Amino acid sequence: MTANLELTSDPALDDMLFADICDQLATHGYAVLHNVFPPSMLQQLLDGITELAEEDFKAAAIGRAQDQQVVETIRRDKICWLNESMDFTLDYFTWSEQLRLAVNRYLYLGLFDQEAMLAYYAPGAFYKRHLDAFRGQTNRKLTSILYLNPDWQPSHGGELLMYQGDETAPFQTVEPRSGTMVIFLSELFPHEVSLSHHHRYSLTSWYRINDGMPGH
Repeated sequence: MTANLELTSDPALDDMLFADICDQLATHGYAVLHNVFPPSMLQQLLDGITELAEEDFKAAAIGRAQDQQVVETIRRDKICWLNESMDFTLDYFTWSEQLRLAVNRYLYLGLFDQEAMLAYYAPGAFYKRHLDAFRGQTNRKLTSILYLNPDWQPSHGGELLMYQGDETAPFQTVEPRSGTMVIFLSELFPHEVSLSHHHRYSLTSWYRINDGMPGH
């Protein structure tokens, strides 16, 4: 389900935004949103990203904790973990905390905290089909992905492909245009990032329950 929704300075309208997101999650398990954030906020994030040093990014791994390994046949993006000490992320973290509280209020998921990551896909990068919830671990419950690619064109590739269960054809293809956001239940939807032919940035948050498993 897709919707054009925008964060405002009106708390009542913002409550409507979060209620609509929660309704889509309850009904479909996912939501594709457009224009949630004002252009100024997207530009602030993009400016902050361009100021990051190359050494702030590392090759993305698969697996968790001691099982992590870099496997370039599965994913070739580079990542940078984000936190609230980075000034350019403050508005984003404020919004994501509002989302966490709203989801707990409407859907009773018990989301405890979040981890946020910036992913950079250089031309030639991709991420094969995967689930965000690790096998045997259930602490990742909700995923949100915000795209930050203002000049994205169809020829650039890098679309998000979402699948239902073991189906081989995606039921949803999301273009990584700046301001587009995808939110979905982490355990339900296998997904992949198709081959990127252009520089591509996405900001992903995972909202977790407190099941005693350490984060990373």
